Amino acid sequence: MASLRDIRKRIRSVKNTRQITKAMKMVSAAKLRKAQDAILAARPYATMLDQIISDLAQRSGGENLSHPLLTARPVRKVELVLLTSDRGLAGGFNSNVIRRANRFLYENTSMERIQLSTVGRKGNDFFRNRGQAIRKDFGGLYQRLSYRAAADVAEELVASYLNGEVDAVHIVYNEFVTAITQKVTVAQLLPLQTLGAPGQAPSEGASALVDFKYEPDRQAVLDRLVPQAVNIKLYRALLESVASEHGARMSAMENATSNASDMIANLTLTYNRTRQAVITKELMEIVSGAEALK
Repeated sequence: MASLRDIRKRIRSVKNTRQITKAMKMVSAAKLRKAQDAILAARPYATMLDQIISDLAQRSGGENLSHPLLTARPVRKVELVLLTSDRGLAGGFNSNVIRRANRFLYENTSMERIQLSTVGRKGNDFFRNRGQAIRKDFGGLYQRLSYRAAADVAEELVASYLNGEVDAVHIVYNEFVTAITQKVTVAQLLPLQTLGAPGQAPSEGASALVDFKYEPDRQAVLDRLVPQAVNIKLYRALLESVASEHGARMSAMENATSNASDMIANLTLTYNRTRQAVITKELMEIVSGAEALK
């Protein structure tokens, strides 16, 4: 049986841990609010941009509108961009997305080449420790996260796609649903998938809208919007990952704080029972000694 001193030491240790987890929960809750506002503001813009590109392509009429980033080709070389976090203590946030990336790599072993890029230290450490070749690690991106930083990464991926180094680029990340729910998502970044494709007949919704006059022309507008849509799609994925990380960490720290409280209650009960047993034993020894003196 553990001594009273050991139990008191254990209780103090668990109380200190509970203070840390409670503080981390409060920090994540504060950061989550800001990250949630950012992703909720980005989603409508990204959706509307895809809709504009789709409508533009569908209303092309007899014009031969096209863009290299919208044109699919036979897929032989693929790049997967994995979005994890730089820190742990976030429940299943990192393990879930890493497991999905492993599954993607396994399902595409028939490809001529599949390469991996990482954003976040946890994913990079996991695959490097297992001997997986990583084309590039975009380290420190979360510390300087902005649309411009995301656009720089997207432009590098676009250049690789246009040069023929890869035929498709996919991103795997945690999509933010609620503070306690995240959905692992695999999305195709390149070639860009919009609601419609050049040359397709206008959909019922698009045909019901009036057309516009374009300056200088439709193709120039398409050339301007498509790269921007790629940048926005990657930026949105990064924002989704950040919000999901804070939500997962807040939930994990809340559970840890609750578990610590339960452990303290159990240890306190054990301490009281042990102390009572020690006192009872001492009383019995006193009584036995007194009886022996008679």
